[in-house]
Amino acid sequence: MSGIDLDTPLQGTLGKKAADALAAKLDLHTVGDLVRHYPRRYVDRGKLTDIAGLELGEHATVVAQVHTATLRTMRARRGQLLAVVIRDERGRELSCTFFAGHKLQHVIKPGMRALFSGKVSIFNRKLQLTHPEFEPLEEDENIRPFVSVYPAADKLPSWDIARCVRIVLDQLDDPTDPLPAQIRRAEGLPELGRALRRIHLPETEADHHAARARLVWDEAMGVQLALAVRRRRAVERPAAASPVRAGGLLDAFDAALPFALTAGQQAVGAEIAADLAREHPMNRLVQGDVGAGKTVVALRAMLQVVDGGRQAAMLAPTEVLAAQHARSLRALLGPLGRAGELDSAERATKVTLLTGSLPTAARRQALLDAQSGAAGIVVGTHALIQDTVGFADLGLVVVDEQHRFGVEQRDALRGRGERTPHLLVMTATPIPRTVAMTVYGDLEVSALRELPRGRSPIATTVVPAGEKPAWLERVWKRIREEVAEGHQVYIVCPRVGGENGKGASAADLEDADLIDLQDPDIGADSDDGGQRRPPLAVLDVAPGLAEGPLQGLRVGILHGKLPPDEKDTVMRAFEAGEIDVLVATTVVEVGVDVPNATAMVILDADRFGLSQLHQLRGRVGRGSAAGVCLLVTDVPSGTTARERLDAVAGTTDGFELARLDLELRREGDVLGAMQSGRRSGLRLLSLLRHEKIISAARGYATEIVDRDPDLAEHPGLALLVDEVVGEEQAEYLDKV
Repeated sequence: MSGIDLDTPLQGTLGKKAADALAAKLDLHTVGDLVRHYPRRYVDRGKLTDIAGLELGEHATVVAQVHTATLRTMRARRGQLLAVVIRDERGRELSCTFFAGHKLQHVIKPGMRALFSGKVSIFNRKLQLTHPEFEPLEEDENIRPFVSVYPAADKLPSWDIARCVRIVLDQLDDPTDPLPAQIRRAEGLPELGRALRRIHLPETEADHHAARARLVWDEAMGVQLALAVRRRRAVERPAAASPVRAGGLLDAFDAALPFALTAGQQAVGAEIAADLAREHPMNRLVQGDVGAGKTVVALRAMLQVVDGGRQAAMLAPTEVLAAQHARSLRALLGPLGRAGELDSAERATKVTLLTGSLPTAARRQALLDAQSGAAGIVVGTHALIQDTVGFADLGLVVVDEQHRFGVEQRDALRGRGERTPHLLVMTATPIPRTVAMTVYGDLEVSALRELPRGRSPIATTVVPAGEKPAWLERVWKRIREEVAEGHQVYIVCPRVGGENGKGASAADLEDADLIDLQDPDIGADSDDGGQRRPPLAVLDVAPGLAEGPLQGLRVGILHGKLPPDEKDTVMRAFEAGEIDVLVATTVVEVGVDVPNATAMVILDADRFGLSQLHQLRGRVGRGSAAGVCLLVTDVPSGTTARERLDAVAGTTDGFELARLDLELRREGDVLGAMQSGRRSGLRLLSLLRHEKIISAARGYATEIVDRDPDLAEHPGLALLVDEVVGEEQAEYLDKV
């Protein structure tokens, strides 16, 4: 009787109840899905789990010993709780609360060793597991020495998943190995069947290390083969070469510049110029702090393309920023950017702004300018992506602050025309997905690292308001001190508010980079732990500050729900110094330049992504006075959220922050449209730990695809690509 294979449905192997649970809780449907649901970690049956390594909000499984078990009456409802304290081998303790305690008091006793599984929350400032699943550990010499701990779900603990895995492995036939034998021999890798068994059921530490190494190689090869195939296909649709033209618009612009380019701008400009001169589509990221000169670098690239008879489009995330870019480009170009006007220069081009809110006549003219080629440079928002927008000959797409765009949005412009436009991405902080693509090799990276001229240093401090309330009082005093010295202050909140005390709705959260809204409550005084309070809101915070610690100061409000004319009025008043403290959402993240603003206070800072925190910090220190950024949080020390804030406080280098973000949040779904860093389509491959493997796999993949462009002679590798990447996800691999 033959066994089962990776495509066998779980329902026919495990039975309906177990299969339905795996499908509903973990989206696992086939034997292949289950055996590739790898253990998160392994614990030695003879050792207790280090409780200090637990993370707030994770679904954790620990091996621990019961220290105390106390039955007590609940305050808020009828019944009894069993309050249990468990310990690890170092004596660290973790509280566990069990409902229906009278039923468990004879089962959970001091001295018992068991697996405990549940979501890590906080109660009275201490980590706890609320009503966790548990399973006593058996004492049997024949039991395997390692316990595999799986990513689990509510009502589906790790040990139930382990039982299901053992059942299917007992019946599974060895799968055909897709990795060529010569690669396995050269890299010392075991066969696939052995690796799949040993990663779940290791006898030694060497077993699971070898198994994991082999499966990491599969993922690296799958991704690199997909990239190699797509790179080869891209040659079939090349970009238009735009080499530097002597005596053209770019030369005239350089000659008219009132300042000298920095060494970094010159070096990056040379890299971009070389890219634009080739038919291979440029795919380059330029990273530099706010005000580091990225706009001038991008403009010089656009002028090189215009000199070649083509157009450039600049995509900005907001109308405010798009309009600012259009004004800046026109100001930098002067007569060179006023084609068709009386005072235009001989070789002038035209800069056209296209946004969704333009009046009908202006929008019609902007569309005509783009379609006819009259506009050499078109600046806009999402409006540029619409099908109704056409270009005469689009040669370059510049994307500003790319973390604010979805993958499909950024790619839409690149699909226009018979040739692929070159792509230049600008950002002050690469997000995890962008850094991921950089390591994978689909982005060339340029960095502007000089401190911008006229910029002052910014001191960043984490304010642990939950642990040290006096520090928060000091924040309000510091604000008053800044205002007394003639400066202005931003206070940023995660949401707008105004929903009558209820939790924040999706529409109320203005940005997609808010990340920690599902964390458990901090200090909730209830028997079941409660839920964390909603994020702080502008409409709630501003009145309280104006009537309390900031009384007497001129406090203004700015958020995305205000009508455009009101937003403009508030910003003009702040720029004019008529507002001392601006309480706002992240609408001030980009496109706002007030040199007199010296302090940035970010409330609930742990709820923002690193890119947003770095961008918000860049709003201050833009004048002669030094800036200060205060990251206010109530999450406790020792958590990932606090580590992220400490990382922001510890460096102003955008690439370093992005790398730290990778370490703390993982690299995100590099095979899909997600950019948040929450979940990866790759199960084991880590950009930080496996860079050497990625590089080696890229070499093998390039050699194979050069000989066999469609992998027709390597059916196993073609299946590997489909399994690791998939056709739909592969579409994202070359979209920055």
